[in-house]
Parts: sequence; structure tokens; C-alpha cells
Amino acid sequence: MDIDPSTTKYLIQAKLSTDGIVEKPDIVGAIFGQTEGLLGDELDLRDLQKSGRIGRIEVEVSASKGKSEGVVYVPSSLDQVETAILASSLETIDRVGPCKARITVEKIEDVRISKRNKIIERAKQLLSELLKTSKTSGLDLADSVRQSVQVEEVVHYGRERLPAGPNIDDSDAIIVLEGRSDVLNLLKYGIKNVIAVEGTNVPQTIVELSKEKVVTAFVDGDRGGELILRELLQIAEIDFIARAPAGQEVEELTQKQIVKCLRNKVPADQFAEMLNIPTGQTKNGEKMGRRDEDRQDRHKHEDDRGRHRELQKPRQVEEKPSKRFNPDQVRYKSALDELSNTSKAKLLGESGNLVKEVHVSMLADTLKDTSGGVSAVVLDGIITQRILDLAVEKNISAVVGVKLGNIAKLPTNVEVLTKEDFS
Repeated sequence: MDIDPSTTKYLIQAKLSTDGIVEKPDIVGAIFGQTEGLLGDELDLRDLQKSGRIGRIEVEVSASKGKSEGVVYVPSSLDQVETAILASSLETIDRVGPCKARITVEKIEDVRISKRNKIIERAKQLLSELLKTSKTSGLDLADSVRQSVQVEEVVHYGRERLPAGPNIDDSDAIIVLEGRSDVLNLLKYGIKNVIAVEGTNVPQTIVELSKEKVVTAFVDGDRGGELILRELLQIAEIDFIARAPAGQEVEELTQKQIVKCLRNKVPADQFAEMLNIPTGQTKNGEKMGRRDEDRQDRHKHEDDRGRHRELQKPRQVEEKPSKRFNPDQVRYKSALDELSNTSKAKLLGESGNLVKEVHVSMLADTLKDTSGGVSAVVLDGIITQRILDLAVEKNISAVVGVKLGNIAKLPTNVEVLTKEDFS
């Protein structure tokens, strides 16, 4: 229904029913005819319509089973009182043409309120769109520049044209990721020695790179990430494993989360041992020997005082075939022998009593929850930086394991012993 917005303030809506079939002209004629003179000259419908104070009367009618029903709309620019009087006068109409009729006013709508509501709703939409644009324009400016640089930095590496950062050839260590989105996210935070496997089939380029470089595999914290790790560990020579938090993907991590995950990386052989995964690292003995030497050199430079005897005196066993151990060290050796090939760890008390025995994979979490009473930790596995940091935090005096991982900082107040020390 069309209403003249320039003259309408209120809209009278009335329901009509007749006992016979009628048409629109019959209904309009009945309205004018039966209200004529009823309300006086001031509210005569014909005069009001001529002066524009009443708009065109619209009727929607339909016939069924010999009867008619419809809706009558009367636009009004009169005031509220006059409009209400006019509306009530419609209910006095009892015939349309030859048929009995009934008209009931259903409502009087304030058109201006309806317009205001529409204006408010539309204004909300427009404001929402404006705010979105305003919020993102400043951020997007920096992000757009950053992303354009990232895209420019992404290179296609190797015969498989794998997505990678620009520093793969120049770096001694690389990070292997799952896909292009992961590469983009790490490039976003300035980490450029990255390359993606792009699927579960490990490309030959990754295998070849792993023979020459220190490789950290950084994957999603889901089942897919674990599957890729299994394949990488069996085919390539992976040195360290880093994983996104459970249920999260590398591509959605913040800079702080990425740094934390990489800092908490674990040696690949320890990770493989926890999951009983055969690794490809044993295929190339020459490479592993060279890396062990490199790591020993790094340890010597990082620890000026030379606390770790394995690194400072690699021929100590030959020089001193007979060693004397104090009672605590004897207990540690005995516990380490008992744990051989079990992948378990023992938490010992001050008197050497067993406080708790757990799987190596649960050791870090167990130490986190330990409130005290643990004097030493003996594990059938590799001693990692994380285990040593927790030992310092929990005032544990000794950590004993099969061998030492890649340790950046050796604590001065924790006795660190490996299987080599008991040989």
C-alpha cells in the first residue's frame, strides 16, 4: 500500500467483513456515504480529503464462499483526538452496497514512530559498518604493509617449490612447518628460516636439508600434527620437536605463543621414545656424531666453569678407570639401572625413598604439581632444559638421566649426572 509521506502522521487500519461479495469502489463509497454529516462539517471526509488532511483511502479485499473480507487503510494528518474520532466513526458502517457489513478498527499506527524505528535500525547498521571500517583502517594499514612484505619474502624452495622463508640457505638451523599459512605467520614475526612440508608426504627437499642442518619440526597441536611428526621422524633427520598448544594451529599463534613453543622444544629422540616412534636419525651415524661434537663445543662455550664432566673430560673414564661415588650417587646409579628401557622416572626423597614413579612423558607436569619432599629425579630418558629449570624451581638437588640434551643454561645448584658419569 502506497501512503503519501508528506501528509500522513497516523494510519487507521480496520478489518472489514461482509455477507456478500463486494468490491473496492463499494467499500469506499459506503465509508464516504455513511459517515457524511455524522461528525459535523469539520470532520467531513470529503472536505478533509480535498484539503489533504485525509489521504487516499486504500482497500484490500478478497471474496470466498460468497463472502468478502478485507482491510481498510485511512491515512490521516489530523491530530490524535480527531484521528481517533474518525477511526471510531468507521465502526458505525453496517452495510456495503446491498450486503450487511462489519468494520472493526484494529489499530491506529503512528507513522512517525515507525519511521523513527526504521531510521534507528538503519542508523545502527550504518554505524556498525562505519565502526568496522574505522577500527580496521588503522590496523589494516600496518597489517597490509606487513602482509605484502611477507608475501614478497615467501620463496619457493627446492624441486617441490615448497613455501619457505628467505633465510633457509643462510641458516644453520631451520624450522619445518606444516603449510604455507604457518610460514606466513612466522614471517610476520620476523622468523625467516622456515619451510613447509605441504602435506603428510615428506618432500625429498626436507629430507636433504635435514642431513645438513639442525631441524626443528613445529606442528599443530592436533592429531594431524602428530601424524606429520611420525612421518618426519621416520623419514627425515629431525633434531627437535615443538608443538602448538593442544587444539591450536601454528598459523593462529601470537608472537608470544610462538616464542614459548620454540623455547619449550624437546629433543626429537626423546619425543620419539615417548611415542615409540622409530626415527630416521639412526640411519646416518656420521651426521649424528658430528652434531654431538658441535653440541659439546656449544656447551663448553656456554658453561665457562665446565660443570659437566662429560663435556670437559671426554676421556675421563680412560684416565680414571676406578671411580668413587658417595652414598647418594650410588643410590642414583642403582635407580637408573632399575629404570633401564622402561621410559619411566623416579622422584626420590631426602633419604633416597621413592616418592613417585611416572612415565617420562609426564615428568614435567608431575614436577610442576610437586609441592615439596623431592630431593632427586632419576629418569630413563634425556635431561632437557625444561626438567632442569623445574628442578631449580622446586629446589631439587640432583637430576640423573641417560644423557644430556641441548642445554642452554646449566644450573649451578643442581647436580647433573648421566649414564656416562657412572661408567
